Amino acid sequence: MKSAFKILLVTGFALLIPHAAFAQEAAHAALDSGSTAWMLVSTLLVLMMTLPGLALFYGGMVHKESVLATLMQSFIATTLVTVLWMIYGYTLIFTDHNAFIGGLSKYMLGGIGIASTYGTAPAVIPETVYVMFQLTFGIITCALIFGSVATRIKFSAAILFIAIWFTLVYIPIAHWVWGPGGWLGGNGIDNYKGLFGFGSTLDFAGGTVVHINAGIAGLVAAMVLGHRKGFPTNEIAPPYNIVFSVIGASLLWVGWFGFNAGSAIAANGNAGMAMLVTHVAAASASLAWMSVEWYTRHKPSVIGIISGAVAGLVAITPASGFVDLSGALLIGIAAGIICFWACGLKFKFGFDDSLDVFGVHCVGGIVGALLTGIFAVKEIGGTAGSISQLLAQCVGVGVTIIYCGVVSFLILKFLDMAMGLRVDEVAEHEGLDLAIHGEKLH
Repeated sequence: MKSAFKILLVTGFALLIPHAAFAQEAAHAALDSGSTAWMLVSTLLVLMMTLPGLALFYGGMVHKESVLATLMQSFIATTLVTVLWMIYGYTLIFTDHNAFIGGLSKYMLGGIGIASTYGTAPAVIPETVYVMFQLTFGIITCALIFGSVATRIKFSAAILFIAIWFTLVYIPIAHWVWGPGGWLGGNGIDNYKGLFGFGSTLDFAGGTVVHINAGIAGLVAAMVLGHRKGFPTNEIAPPYNIVFSVIGASLLWVGWFGFNAGSAIAANGNAGMAMLVTHVAAASASLAWMSVEWYTRHKPSVIGIISGAVAGLVAITPASGFVDLSGALLIGIAAGIICFWACGLKFKFGFDDSLDVFGVHCVGGIVGALLTGIFAVKEIGGTAGSISQLLAQCVGVGVTIIYCGVVSFLILKFLDMAMGLRVDEVAEHEGLDLAIHGEKLH
């Protein structure tokens, strides 16, 4: 009798609960708690890459009078991109409108709540987590660009550049590679052949979308703004604190596990392999850079070995979900050697890429993207390396370079004519901390 009464009571109470509540319970029941937990951690790791990782990495390498301004650039990228992401960034990338841009069905993140999910069984996670995870990629892409023009760009111009660049460059390229039906990646389209018939561009975690994109924008910005006073001679002020840069690089290395392994969007074997190959590539690139530098310059520098590690992390990013350990080792070695060489190009051609964003991120991204087409293993990522896949990678790299380069140039020239991009000579000489922010290190 009591049992029957309880059943009736529960049933009657259930009739009073809105249908939406049942939908939420159903959605929650379908969630993979392990994958959700891993993606929450991955999101924190990637956010840590910008704050404080990249901020310290860059801040330690500029001169003392512009350290705070350099830290501020990473902070403003984080805050500004977050707001733009909420308003229109996510919906224009990750909703299905056409091959070139997403729609506005999730404008202001409308329709995304605790019951919204992302992924397919069994790796189903809350869409809120996916929104936040992908946001961290947009943040660090924009923050990376500032390394090319450190100590000489106006803060007001930097804010406007990031707002416009994120809208006109990052969003379209991210949709083309990662968005539903994007014309470079063809996500969700079975047996996609690509615009030129070579297949989808493989980019597991951002070789084209993040690193080539940021590296080309940084190169164009460095060329438009011009070089620092004293470049390329030794009159440039020495780094403020290499220890800061080592700490920043270490945080980047750890955070990169969220960047790459998190891009599996699941707690599974693919995430495990992505984490392992990421570590192997970083280590081998670091050793390769150090060895070449030791041989050519007769001393292995601290800045060099940490730059090599970052170069390896960059190069393995597009490949991390597609290659095995031998591929990761070779990609890392190639990145360490080639990026070391590429960082010397600025002295040969006269462009002042202050913190080597082009040499490390663009060139490293190109190395990784192209070698993905060679070393991809079908049993790992579903696609085997081949001539056709290498050509598909070339298409993705070429499109990113051309589109980003042209649009970035137009944005920068417009801002330069409208308000000026560069601080005056007095501010540049005395440092941006006091001139722009009214603060200084003691």
